[in-house]
Amino acid sequence: MMFMVMPVIGSRMVSPRLRLVLAFLTTLLVVPLLPALPQVPALSLTSLVYIAQELAIALLVGFTMQIVFQVFVLSGQFMAMKMGLGFASMNDPTNGVQTTALSQFFLLLTTLIFVSVNGHILLLELLVRSFNSLPPGEWQLNINLFYEIALMGSWLFSAALVFALPVLTSLLFVNIAFGIMSRAAPQLNIFAVGFPFTLIVGLILVWLSLTSFLPTFESIMEHGFTVAAGMLGLE
Repeated sequence: MMFMVMPVIGSRMVSPRLRLVLAFLTTLLVVPLLPALPQVPALSLTSLVYIAQELAIALLVGFTMQIVFQVFVLSGQFMAMKMGLGFASMNDPTNGVQTTALSQFFLLLTTLIFVSVNGHILLLELLVRSFNSLPPGEWQLNINLFYEIALMGSWLFSAALVFALPVLTSLLFVNIAFGIMSRAAPQLNIFAVGFPFTLIVGLILVWLSLTSFLPTFESIMEHGFTVAAGMLGLE
């Protein structure tokens, strides 16, 4: 189930048949590494409960990592709307929704870095280790887990805003300067001059902000993996 919702492999660009083959091959490699599993009848209520619990764990961990990836998408939305690129939207092949071109750029950059540092392998490692910390049948769904997921939602907006804040603040001063110019020289067509200038300045600021992208990526991914490990009892 994690292959259906986890970043990169769970995107719509990956064929469901390919995900099924990857899940099958991963199962063949992982099963010899697992501890002794409880012996229960295959066609029983207990077996169904165990399967439902494992599916819930995979969904929660995969959804948590999807929230982490959406931080960069949302920050790109903030920057694009401020610099006037909100109209430049395109189809997101990963999720099948319309996003700005800048959000797609950050999502593509994040995906490439995530794969290059073997983030998908680390995510699978957490899932394998969870069989030792949470043997089948011992995991319980409690209210604190839902509260933690809700906190991840608020963290999503705060982390995206912090990442986009330097660009947003700089563009705010640019807009203030154009507002002063429009009051000082009313005959100046501020819309004809301000829009391309704001767009160019915004793109330059995004280019300059890439110097701090890797430290931001590392801190955001670290938080996401920490939360996922906490859900699996691996703290």
